[in-house]
Amino acid sequence: MEEKKVSLVKSILFTICSVLVLDSFVASSAIGVSSITIWLITTVLFFLPYGLVTAELGSNYPGDGGIYLWIRRAFGDKIGVLNGWFYWVNVAFWMPAVFVAFSSWFSYAFMPNASPVFLAGLALVMCWLIVYIGIRGVDLSVTVTNIAAIFKVGVLLIFGFMGIVYAIQHGTANDFSASSFIPTPGNTVRYISVIIYNLLGFELIGSIGSQIDNPGKTIPKMTVVAGVIISALYIFGTYGVLVAIPANQIDTVDGFYYALLELCKVFGSMQMPIFYVIILVSMSTLISNMVSWTLGANEVFIAAKLDQRNRFLKHRSAKYGTPDGLYYFMGIVATLLIIINYATTGDANAIFWTIFSFSVIILMIPYLFMFPAAIILRKKDPNMKRIYQVPGGMTGLIICSVLGEACLILSIILMFVTAESSFVIGTYVVGTIITLVLGIWLYRSKEQLPDET
Repeated sequence: MEEKKVSLVKSILFTICSVLVLDSFVASSAIGVSSITIWLITTVLFFLPYGLVTAELGSNYPGDGGIYLWIRRAFGDKIGVLNGWFYWVNVAFWMPAVFVAFSSWFSYAFMPNASPVFLAGLALVMCWLIVYIGIRGVDLSVTVTNIAAIFKVGVLLIFGFMGIVYAIQHGTANDFSASSFIPTPGNTVRYISVIIYNLLGFELIGSIGSQIDNPGKTIPKMTVVAGVIISALYIFGTYGVLVAIPANQIDTVDGFYYALLELCKVFGSMQMPIFYVIILVSMSTLISNMVSWTLGANEVFIAAKLDQRNRFLKHRSAKYGTPDGLYYFMGIVATLLIIINYATTGDANAIFWTIFSFSVIILMIPYLFMFPAAIILRKKDPNMKRIYQVPGGMTGLIICSVLGEACLILSIILMFVTAESSFVIGTYVVGTIITLVLGIWLYRSKEQLPDET
């Protein structure tokens, strides 16, 4: 039976679901009203160039593995494998952070006095739900993300429209005068990395490139449509948050919850019923976000043949044929992180930020190689009939790649500059070194594989 291909509409929804995140988009609102300006600037200087570059790479090199394949083709097997490993580690670390937010939102809404043990248990259950969905296969994963993309769009639109109504009824919690839109030092440098992180994910659809219907035409169209929708929704949603909550009172985890609760006042006596519906829908999008990212990360892991380094990792489900060993491994990593963090601190915001900030650095490293890879591949394959390429020839590609690279380097530097303590900086450095060492060990272990040539 011929495999069902992922259509343009499904690829757009998959990408929207991958890039739009509700668990961390509120964090940048702590900058204040100028965060809207930062979103606009970042969209022009990073998101647009990034989208154009990934569209060129994804349409011309559409095989499964996405970002790993592009880096490997440009820099060789070792660099490709290591970047595939970093890409996977980010998701393994990000998943527990996402479900720390999930359990916190659930607690705020339904069980205000829930114990840390219960919250940790709920986060663990959600992590293993992602494992189950992933093992069931791509069709279920894409279906889940398509539905969730619609939910995410709806939630951010609701945030924006409720913000307009709230401003009319109650005024705004922050000053929206012209001068307030001018960025200033301070929180701006702390959260600009989060904004860029929240815009990553365009390349995820490339991880299942062989399963996309007519990728040469589908991926460029998807990039344009999804890019416009994502940028507009982030900005509109941020407006709603800033209307409801003073910037200096916005936290990384509970900012979303309290902004939504406050905005729902526009419904009068129906405030709480509508609030409960929206918060439940929002919580479901956290699940779907991890479905798309775990799918993409594991496909990259497989394309890099990292799963072949270990008998457990290369195991396939007898029923679904999916890499269940990889999903189980990711679930185990998430479990350990949740247990360790809840055992050492009960502060959800601290737990979320510690895990999340490390995953930001780990994720950005592969992108540092992706942008120059696009330039190298243009030179390596000069006679290739390209289905799509960045406008402006090689000059246009270089400009887009330099902008993307500069934004990533700045983001990583700011993560270190704004770290709250030397311990956090040490965590970043040691964690990155350990990740690199493990990646090198996995790469070298290929010599033990009987099927390697």
